Amino acid sequence: MSRRKFLKQSSCASLGILLSPMYSDAFAFNKSKDVIIGHNSHKYKVDMNWGNLDPLKTPVKDCHEMVQDSKGRILMLTNHTKNNIIIYDKSGKLLETWGTQFPGGHGLTLVKENGEDFLLICDYERHQIIKTTIDGKVIFEVDYPSETGKYASKDAFKPTETTVLENGDFYVADGYGNQYITHYNHKGELLNIFGGRGTNEDQFLNAHGICYDNRDKNNPCLLISAREMNVLKRFSLDGKYLSSIDVPGALICRPVIHNNHIYFAVLKSRKSPNSDSGFLLIMDENNNVVSCPGATAPMYNNSNLDELYQTIRLFQYPHDVCIDEDESVYVAQWNSGQTYPLKLTRV
Repeated sequence: MSRRKFLKQSSCASLGILLSPMYSDAFAFNKSKDVIIGHNSHKYKVDMNWGNLDPLKTPVKDCHEMVQDSKGRILMLTNHTKNNIIIYDKSGKLLETWGTQFPGGHGLTLVKENGEDFLLICDYERHQIIKTTIDGKVIFEVDYPSETGKYASKDAFKPTETTVLENGDFYVADGYGNQYITHYNHKGELLNIFGGRGTNEDQFLNAHGICYDNRDKNNPCLLISAREMNVLKRFSLDGKYLSSIDVPGALICRPVIHNNHIYFAVLKSRKSPNSDSGFLLIMDENNNVVSCPGATAPMYNNSNLDELYQTIRLFQYPHDVCIDEDESVYVAQWNSGQTYPLKLTRV
């Protein structure tokens, strides 16, 4: 049996297993029909075969994050040190690979400077943020912020994500470490630190992802996911807490803004009986949830969002999303049996 046929059959089998019969609108998988997931204006057809490669030649471990560069290519970061960066075209064809030095490669952010693309990579095993050219040449490395007094050693600093402002300043979320947010200038010099581990409104439990939100040009802010708290928190650019957006039941990874909507991979459902119970979540321009591909339809009661649950066994620990100009969504998955990304085509 060919690998592609095996993957297809395995994927079909997993799709046919529903979480629970309690959801009357749960999707039953039918091999002869396209699988359509999502709600309201954001529905998608699932492509299980996009990006599948020969694992002997181009292996992956955890597929952590994906971005699209200025050429329209899709770049994925994995923590397999044979090929940390895998570059696809939009059809899923392999274009090139590079990178052997990122055993904890986790966060991947595209940086555009003077018409040139760069990358910021968070490596939680190296306890560093690394800036590279688009083809992998290292520009600089940022070590743990020892000067702040918040870290006894580099081992307590395990960065998971970055986001970049128009002036080149960038912020780092220490999602697997002491939970601080650090602010640097374009040279990698420390400007500020805020947050930290805790349950106060200005603290985090698993500050997993961060995003610069300039949809309101007069009031730009930071969106930071407190994943274990099922909350998206808003902060000013100087680190002041502004507000929280609750997403009950959803362990959200990094926020990704596209066309005034915010997209999330949801690692898993809070109260699901199975741990690989993830889905996707989409908010509109008012930060209201409008679609949850792979989960229950979003419902609000007195402005409070009902708890969300996975309804179809499609995703296995989805970890990040990338949205292209056609509004197709590419989904990278962690701890998913070394599977390659999925593609969702908007319908």
